[in-house]
Amino acid sequence: MSDRAEIQRIIYSFLPGIFLVAALWLVKFIEIKTGHLLTEYGVFPRTLSGMKGIITSPFIHGDYKHLISNSLPMVILGAGLFYFYKSLAWKVFIWIYFLAGFWLWLGGRESFHIGASGVIYGLTTFLFFSGVLRRDTRLMALSLIVVFLYGGMVWGVFPLVEKISWEGHLYGALAGILIAVVYKKEGPQRKLYQWEIEPEEDDDDDDENAYWRIPTTPRAPEQPQQVQITYTIVESKPKEGSDHNEEK
Repeated sequence: MSDRAEIQRIIYSFLPGIFLVAALWLVKFIEIKTGHLLTEYGVFPRTLSGMKGIITSPFIHGDYKHLISNSLPMVILGAGLFYFYKSLAWKVFIWIYFLAGFWLWLGGRESFHIGASGVIYGLTTFLFFSGVLRRDTRLMALSLIVVFLYGGMVWGVFPLVEKISWEGHLYGALAGILIAVVYKKEGPQRKLYQWEIEPEEDDDDDDENAYWRIPTTPRAPEQPQQVQITYTIVESKPKEGSDHNEEK
């Protein structure tokens, strides 16, 4: 791959996250301009009206601090997803998005849950566990970077702060782990070296042309050689004067 193509690939991998974050800021801008908070569009567990939050809640944030804390991770993690898992990126993102929201609707506290944190936790766990499961050096390096940057996020899955939706974090993280397992055989795979490739089993038993399956004409048993003996009988004449000719 040429340097120009590689630069284009890097740029394109950042675009989905940038567009999504731009949408988050646009929603916050609308809230400020209208003076109407959109908290009611968050996930409210186990209610029919609260199901709309599965789609809308990631776009809604309580304040600027909440929004800023989710913006940068969304761009960075999104870039990692779309760069290293180009063929799977949209499927992974959509599954995490909806699974995290649906599980939150099923098991969250009876309160409005808002913010893109669930999606971010899902992307974090997917990138980490997917790299570990595939045992690819590049992806494992990405896993270490994710741990280094966002390893402290693990505390967000515990009910330590009442006003934080730890359930959204937890279900997002579980969604990321599940998707990493489901798609571990798809997308980028670790290069196998020659010594790691197991030889294929011989299928000679099923080969109709195997040498032991080629019919051979049975050899007739050898017959013992017969020897023919011809006898010739020659009558000999008696000699004159012999005793046999004497008359008595």
